[in-house]
Amino acid sequence: MPTLDRIERLCRQVVDGGADLDDRALRAAVLAQVLTAVPADAHVWLLTDPVTAVGASPLADVPSPAALPAVIRCKYLTAANRWTTLAGAAGPAPTLLDAADRDPAGTRAWRELLAGFGVADVVSTVFRDRHGCWGFLDLWRRGGPFTAAERDLVGGLGPIVTPALRRSLARTFAPGPPGLEPVPPPAGPVVLVLGDDLGLRTQTPAADAYLRALPPTGDGVAPVPAAALNVAAQLLAAEQGVDDQPPRARVHAQDGLWVTLQAARLAGEPLVAVSVVPTPPAERADLYARVLGLTGRESELLGLLVAEADTRELARRLFVSEHTVQDHLKSIFAKAGTGSRRELVARATGAAAGASPPG
Repeated sequence: MPTLDRIERLCRQVVDGGADLDDRALRAAVLAQVLTAVPADAHVWLLTDPVTAVGASPLADVPSPAALPAVIRCKYLTAANRWTTLAGAAGPAPTLLDAADRDPAGTRAWRELLAGFGVADVVSTVFRDRHGCWGFLDLWRRGGPFTAAERDLVGGLGPIVTPALRRSLARTFAPGPPGLEPVPPPAGPVVLVLGDDLGLRTQTPAADAYLRALPPTGDGVAPVPAAALNVAAQLLAAEQGVDDQPPRARVHAQDGLWVTLQAARLAGEPLVAVSVVPTPPAERADLYARVLGLTGRESELLGLLVAEADTRELARRLFVSEHTVQDHLKSIFAKAGTGSRRELVARATGAAAGASPPG
């Protein structure tokens, strides 16, 4: 069976609920199939906030893990084949050599980073649909250029994998298993201060304890989420005119917890402050609607539900009958895998499921 057929079958199982994979397990399974047909020496598969396209969750294997900040910085500051400029439709995936007219020295990424690793070519694709930009994949190769057949395979991933990526993220809005202690709120502001090289300079007292509760971190290692490096790199890209999206990303932290990271320049200093806060309910509900693939009208209805509107108010605000509201709700419930308004709103906002919202 051809590689894309195997990947499509796996992704269809995820979308239909027959394969219960989280986003990392899904990416790892797809990547294992890709690498059997497209050999590569390193890879970076980054999930992004669908609105800002800023990185949130990496799956990476690069020659030197210590070089990851440099890899991220260089990726954001390189205009050639930047994921924000790729369409995501099926077709030959672009390569570094093509972008540089067969001379990689013409690209910033190769001059400042890839040449040092002996990389000869990079093939890139993006995962994008009408609900947003969900991530990108770069494959690095030392031995020579990617072939036309390999570019076709990589370029064909987007339409197949993107719906499954969204489906895998839907499970992150559900609460953790019974008995699991939620991550306690931080004791104060969570702020990291990074240099323009993305190295950690300092942090607030609450940052270390809070961030250690989120990603797995070894003892004695200052936890700096990769998302913090990404939002800081996006700030640098905006300052240098490479991309104008805000340096902001919503990131799944643990179980049902989502946090928002945002970067800002410290006045007059070569330093970037990155703040971490729980994602506000309205922004979380927007992300949940995109993950579920809701229509515009369904997304609007979900937003009104979060605002605690009852059925009569929903009908009035949407200029439809109460019967039509119920039809929209049934569609949303089917996509969310729940039949309860209370559970739907709890997942969308991150609030504990308490009393049912108005009927």
